[in-house]
Amino acid sequence: MNLRDLRYLVTLADTRHFGRAAERCNVTQPTLSAQLKKLEDFLGVTLVERQPRNVALTEVGERVVARARRVLQDSDDIVAMARGSRDPLAGILKVAFIPTLGPYLLPLVMPLLRKRLPKLQLMLYEYQTGPLLEHLRAGDIDLGVLALGVDTEGLETRALADEAFTVAMPGSHALAKKASVRADDLAEETLLLLEDGHCLRDQALEVCSRIPVHETQDFRATSLETLRQMVAAGYGITLLPELATRGPFANARNLVVRPFAKPVPHRTLGGVWRKSSTRGAAIASVCDAIAGVLTTRA
Repeated sequence: MNLRDLRYLVTLADTRHFGRAAERCNVTQPTLSAQLKKLEDFLGVTLVERQPRNVALTEVGERVVARARRVLQDSDDIVAMARGSRDPLAGILKVAFIPTLGPYLLPLVMPLLRKRLPKLQLMLYEYQTGPLLEHLRAGDIDLGVLALGVDTEGLETRALADEAFTVAMPGSHALAKKASVRADDLAEETLLLLEDGHCLRDQALEVCSRIPVHETQDFRATSLETLRQMVAAGYGITLLPELATRGPFANARNLVVRPFAKPVPHRTLGGVWRKSSTRGAAIASVCDAIAGVLTTRA
C-alpha cells in the first residue's frame, strides 16, 4: 500500500468514474484500475463496486476513503511544512472566497498581495459557504474567506472587517428620494434574494426578519449581478453588500443604492483555516492584506 494508490482511490471516490479519475491522476484507465485491484488484494476486501456505467464504494470502501483523505492530507502537510521552513511566504496557497465577496474583493487586494508576497502563488477558488467549509476540512484549500456566523467548529477563524449592507432599488422607487433607509422603510416591499445555499440570503432575511416584506416565490438569483439586473428592471428591491456597490459596480442603469440609517446592518467577513495547517505565516500575511484593504475602504 502506498500514497499513490490511496490518491487513486480518493480520486475515484470524488469522480465516481474510472475514466475521469484516471485523467485527473494523469494515468491510463487500465493502470488506475489495476492499481486499485492490487490495493484491494493487499487489504483483502472489496473497496469498489464495479458496475456498468456506475461506480460505487462498498461500506468498507467508504471508511477506507475517509481515512485515506486524512493520510493524504498529513502527507501534503509534511511536504508543505518542509517547503515552508525554507520560505514560509513562498509556494502555493489555495484560497477560496464566497461568490458574494470574491468578485468585488479580489480586484482590490490582488495588486497588494503581488507586491507584498511576490513568491507566494495563490490558487483561487469560489464556493458557497457550505462547500467551502467542506473543501477546507478535506484539505482541498488552505484558507477560506467568508462571512462569519456559520459553524466553524474545529477550525481557526479571524475576523477581518465588518461590511455594511445597502438597499438597491429601481431609480423610480419612492425610497430613492431618501439619503438613507431605515429597516422599517422596507415594510411591504417585494424582496429579491439569492437562491438557497448563499449565506447572503440568510443574512438578508435576518435583517428583514422584524418587518413584513414579501419575498418573490418564483425567483431565486444565482448571483448578485442577476439580482442587480432584476432590481433595475423593476421587479423589487434587494440588499447588497457594500463592496458590490463600488467601483465598476457602482453605475448601473435605473438602479439606485442607498445606505441604511444607523444602526447599520452588516456582515462580518473573516478568514478560516485548519488548526493543523502548516501555512500559518502565509495565511496570516494574506489575512493582513485583506483586512487592510477592507479597513481602508470602510
